[in-house]
Formats: sequence, structure tokens, C-alpha cells
Amino acid sequence: MRVFAVLMACAGPALADVPLTGDAFEALVEGKTLSFSVGDVPYGTEYYAPGRRVIWSFIDGTCQSGEWYETAGDSGPQICFTYETSADPQCWQVFEVGGRLRADFMNAPGTTVLYEATEAEPLVCGGVGT
Repeated sequence: MRVFAVLMACAGPALADVPLTGDAFEALVEGKTLSFSVGDVPYGTEYYAPGRRVIWSFIDGTCQSGEWYETAGDSGPQICFTYETSADPQCWQVFEVGGRLRADFMNAPGTTVLYEATEAEPLVCGGVGT
């Protein structure tokens, strides 16, 4: 019995890390503007519009429009983004951890993990608020 309890304690975090489906992701982000960081370093901010449309802003304020969709990955659902500047999708596995999002870059696993830092103010792109 004791071995079982130890195994369950070790398995707990792995079982909790279930990637979000597109519908679950949409329910959490639609209509919001969220900022992301890599560790403690700000990375960028994204506005999630209805219809699975997005506007991404890098730290320098450069914005690009795009869209997102769900696709099936080997290790579960992925959320993929395409932007006006590149047709190549950027795919992430997104998790809800402690009430915030964590996104693991699946195009090159193990290279980039983004963490939701805060719900941000509306974006300002080229002087126009979003």
C-alpha cells in the first residue's frame, strides 16, 4: 500500500499536465489580452479576438495579425498560430497551471516555454488600440 501511495504522489503532477483542447483554450482566452514571459523576461502580448483571430505584439510594440486552430499532436492537442508575416504555423501545447497558462513550443520541443504573466491592457499597434 505504501509503494502505491508513493507512486501516486510521483504521478500526480504528470497527470495534472493535460494539454488544453481548442475549445478549452478558447473559453479561457477569448476577448482577453494576455502578456507572456520566458521565465522572468517579458516576451510579448497577445489579444484573442472572437473567431479564433489574434494580434501578437512583441516587446518592441511591433504587431502582427493571425489566427489559431487546434491540431492533434503525438502527445495531445496543440494550439497552432499562423500570422500575416509567415504561413508556417507555430504550434504549442498549452496547459492551465495554477490559474495561468503555460505554453510549450512544439515546433522545437524543449526550447521555449512561455508563461502567462498577467492579463494586460489593450494593445496599441501603430497608434491604434485593440
